[in-house]
Amino acid sequence: MLLNDLHRVLSTYWTQFLYLLPKLAVALILLVIAVFLANRLSSLIGGRLHARSHDPLLAEFLTRLTKWAFILLGLTLVLQVIGLTGIVSGMVAGAGLTAFVVGFALKDIAENFLAGVVLAFNRPFRIHDTIQIKDNQTLMGRVEALNLRTTLIKTFDGKDIYLPNALVLREPLINFTRDGHIRQDFLVAVDMEGKGGPEQLRDLILDFVRRFKDVKDEEGHRPYIILEKTDGTVATLHVYFWTFSEDYRRGTQELKSELMQGIRELLLQQGYPHPAAVQ
Repeated sequence: MLLNDLHRVLSTYWTQFLYLLPKLAVALILLVIAVFLANRLSSLIGGRLHARSHDPLLAEFLTRLTKWAFILLGLTLVLQVIGLTGIVSGMVAGAGLTAFVVGFALKDIAENFLAGVVLAFNRPFRIHDTIQIKDNQTLMGRVEALNLRTTLIKTFDGKDIYLPNALVLREPLINFTRDGHIRQDFLVAVDMEGKGGPEQLRDLILDFVRRFKDVKDEEGHRPYIILEKTDGTVATLHVYFWTFSEDYRRGTQELKSELMQGIRELLLQQGYPHPAAVQ
């Protein structure tokens, strides 16, 4: 009796499979065609967007969005050919769209996707901009890509960090390179025994900084120096200067290091004692 029931069930399933086999073959072919067309059309649209848009970040994001939209359209057609459209519609109608959105996994995906759309059109950064998230040095680097779910940044030590778009949108974001220039500063402590006053020292260093390569000296972005404090014969000056920020590492680390080394050599030439007090 049990074997007869099992045989009848298997026969029913086999008959249904044979009935669906042509539809499955057609659906598979349609799915392959849909993926192929999605890649071709997204490449075509992406090429035109990159050619006409001055923002490669937005163009790349729209290209990816177009690709997945075509794939989703093809998948819907495949489900319709197989005959699962009614089942899917029933699930959505029965459970409700809200039940899917508030689900943990889908909620995260939807949140990051919508955040990616906002970032693509709001554009708080561009490709190769140096940004920092949440005032955290470990979340600092150059923007490499904006994907549908994540933002990829590369740190200065070569690490790739994939940040959820919702985190990038929600947390404070510092863009160091958007304006094209940035101000840096450092302290210079010099023993002035047997030399002139702080004003003479300040003028000497300021003239050197103004003439230094890659230091901006124009209206609104001129270097300046203030006297921070004096301790006996030792004067501590605070040097401020503006530089180009397209290459943030060059403008903040290498240039500052070169300036400090150059000031040290200048003070040695001028006979100031203890010029190693540059810090």
